[in-house]
Amino acid sequence: MPMLSPTSRGQLSQAVLDALRSGGTSLLDDAPEPDNTEDAQLALWTMYEQHHGGFDDISDDLEWDPHVLGVRRRLEQDFEQTLRQRAPQAPEPGDFAETFFDFVADHEGPSLSAHVHRSATEAQVREFLRHKSIYHLKESDHTTWVVPRLSGPVKAAVMELQYDEYGAGNPNRLHATMFADGLHASDLESAYGAYINEAPVEILEQNNVMSMFGLNRRLRAASLGFLAAFETTSSVPSRRIAQGLDRLGFPPEMIEYYTEHVEADAVHEQLAVRTICGVLIEEEPALYDDVYFGAWTSMDLEDRYAHRMLEEWAA
Repeated sequence: MPMLSPTSRGQLSQAVLDALRSGGTSLLDDAPEPDNTEDAQLALWTMYEQHHGGFDDISDDLEWDPHVLGVRRRLEQDFEQTLRQRAPQAPEPGDFAETFFDFVADHEGPSLSAHVHRSATEAQVREFLRHKSIYHLKESDHTTWVVPRLSGPVKAAVMELQYDEYGAGNPNRLHATMFADGLHASDLESAYGAYINEAPVEILEQNNVMSMFGLNRRLRAASLGFLAAFETTSSVPSRRIAQGLDRLGFPPEMIEYYTEHVEADAVHEQLAVRTICGVLIEEEPALYDDVYFGAWTSMDLEDRYAHRMLEEWAA
């Protein structure tokens, strides 16, 4: 199935898509302001996807086009400012791992996994899986961009974690492949990006922040903080989701994706917090605040998605 560029959601995303599809990117020098956050986030997602799998209807030659990058930079600056304004001050430095685990444990937010576990309908879970496919079908790729920006010890630890994410050498065990197999077994479209046109703005923001953190060297600590919070908050929700999928009779391939993460992420959280972020902070103490900025952003954006979906499903 070809990967085609998405449907616009406002005048800016339409201008970006028109320029990329036609190759007339100089028109973006006079690009309009976004109509709203959703318009801005879709435009940003489209430009970031040039660095992932790309689109069959957009030339790869435009990946580093300066006119496109100019628009992307303006959107990134606005997005980062919004995220930083939401984030609280980092806790006082102490034992890093202990402080970080407490920071995550003290965070309170709505639990989408608990709803899937106990009471979600099959239709709701299918919608959840369609939304999550936007990330899980390229799982962990954004972290790989950070690797060249790290010292030897941190680089080695990140690659140890990534080795698991990429199937430990077995292409059938790549987490992205496992999710695709689960979608296919569930009679859902498993092609990457198939459901982008129904993804809510919160899903676009989650994906965009991972790309933004990964692509910008100055945000490498935020990327690793995001990773650490993601891994630390993944094991228990994965178990709940697996149990909810089993309750609803989803196929074993879909359930296996989540059971794989119950054990893997329990190990990965220690690696991500102690050996990746902990060592990074020892080497570069000035990056301390950005580690927590990334961690908060990971949890906050997941909360925002959960709030939206629980409200929609309740209605």
